[in-house]
Amino acid sequence: MTGESMVNTLIDELNEINLTDMASTLDVLYHSDQFQKMDRLTLLSEIIGPEYERKLNTRIDNRLKRAALRGCPQSLDECVDSRDREYYPNGITETLSTMNFIKEGLNVCILGQSGSGKTYLAKAIGIQACNDYTVEYHHCEEFLEELIAIKEEETLKKYKRKITSITNLDLLIMDDFLLNTLSDEREVKMLLTILEKRIEKGKSTVVCSQREPKSWASMILNDEVSADAIKKRATRHFTVMINKLDNED
Repeated sequence: MTGESMVNTLIDELNEINLTDMASTLDVLYHSDQFQKMDRLTLLSEIIGPEYERKLNTRIDNRLKRAALRGCPQSLDECVDSRDREYYPNGITETLSTMNFIKEGLNVCILGQSGSGKTYLAKAIGIQACNDYTVEYHHCEEFLEELIAIKEEETLKKYKRKITSITNLDLLIMDDFLLNTLSDEREVKMLLTILEKRIEKGKSTVVCSQREPKSWASMILNDEVSADAIKKRATRHFTVMINKLDNED
């Protein structure tokens, strides 16, 4: 085979196994003046690089889609003290931005009044985490209602599969945590079960609440025992307080 026929064969084979960026790059490089001058490692790097970037971007995009965060604009770079809000303890957002808490299986509880930026911070964490981890973002009440519905209306196999999927997530984010009263004991039990299973698996959970943990019992049938168990699990590692500042000017 001549050099050109061999390259054309390689291009066809790469396209056949869906390595289209590698095929396109090889075709362009072969017909460029630089092809004969490139050393082998540089040539390999030039051919593999675009394909790697495409697959990596596709993987991240799929994670963002699964997390319900695709297209969200939130960024951890914006989660810094400003004239509008302050984060406590000092330096906490920089600590969380390393994503080491996910690697170590630590939980994060984000507290603050309505409009303080809890959701923004949680989504920013989730978006950055999608670079390396599996993530899901949920509103707590809807999340629990969905799980109860699956348990009641679907097969036991599907329910167990769903719980296993949630348990194995690298990061689970529950926003509006105990915002409204849980009047169904099954939801309380479900919430406690999920938190417990994820801790056992060494998986991280982020919860956002505008209610102080000491008031959580009033949101779950005044069940002090369950509230204490939930509080211990949700706040056992990092607690972030966002203070919304009132600026008249």
